[in-house]
Amino acid sequence: MKLRHIEIFHAVYVNRTVSAAARALNVSQPAVTKTLKHAEQLLGFALFDRRGGRLVPTDDAHAIFAEVAQIHTQVASLRQTTRNLRHGTGSLRVSVLPSLALDVLPRAVAMFSRQHPEVHFDLQTVHHDGIARVLYEREADIVVAFKGPPGLPLISEWLGEGELGLLYRPADLPDAPPRIPLEMVQDRRFISLIESGPIGELLRGELDRTNIELHEAASARTFYIGSALVREGLGMAVLDNFTAQAATSEEVAFRPLKPALAFDVYAMTLESRPFSHGAREFLDIFRTCLDAA
Repeated sequence: MKLRHIEIFHAVYVNRTVSAAARALNVSQPAVTKTLKHAEQLLGFALFDRRGGRLVPTDDAHAIFAEVAQIHTQVASLRQTTRNLRHGTGSLRVSVLPSLALDVLPRAVAMFSRQHPEVHFDLQTVHHDGIARVLYEREADIVVAFKGPPGLPLISEWLGEGELGLLYRPADLPDAPPRIPLEMVQDRRFISLIESGPIGELLRGELDRTNIELHEAASARTFYIGSALVREGLGMAVLDNFTAQAATSEEVAFRPLKPALAFDVYAMTLESRPFSHGAREFLDIFRTCLDAA
């Protein structure tokens, strides 16, 4: 199949009629019909059954659609890139930890976009163990995380810091001090957040140092689930202040721990691909948003 065949097939598969596909591609209906028939002739099998004016994908069509959809997405990305280059604009691909995507990233992108509306953003979240992959596979120009993987040839730029605290319902801890020692919650129901990265290491280190054992009522693999369980009254959880910012409400409160358990936030890229001028401008804004969090 040639690229034009793929484009027509994708449009017909998604829209289910020739007329709708033609409107989506801004071409004539005969052009869609002719190209689709030519694709079927090249392949040697039918892609659609004609039923009452609609085109129903065959089993063969379903089988190849996933591959076609991937190509279609890549072509769309390529067109966006060439469009940006033609108009003198650029793009920024940014990957951040999920906790930073809840509040800090959207505000930073919005602030930057008001100053540079021509810049196109490609945004995603990444976990600590995925940092190397997104950098080596060029999925990201910038990764913002708490710590880079050891042994990776990185350029790291310090952006700020955060700290761990306790997420709880005020009704469950009515006399909570401004900073909460872990000893205060060791006999209460606790929601453990399974985290293998720097945040998990920081909490585990403090528990080992103080010889504190927490009463685990449940474990959650994401901070989103953990904060929801706190809201429903299942227990309390220790998480970072960035996640807590999106989780607090009249029903749920957050207080930092005593002693403070702080961690650093870095922007990273590979040494072979230094930060561009636009990336550095964005990181200055990201740093401002981080300080305000």
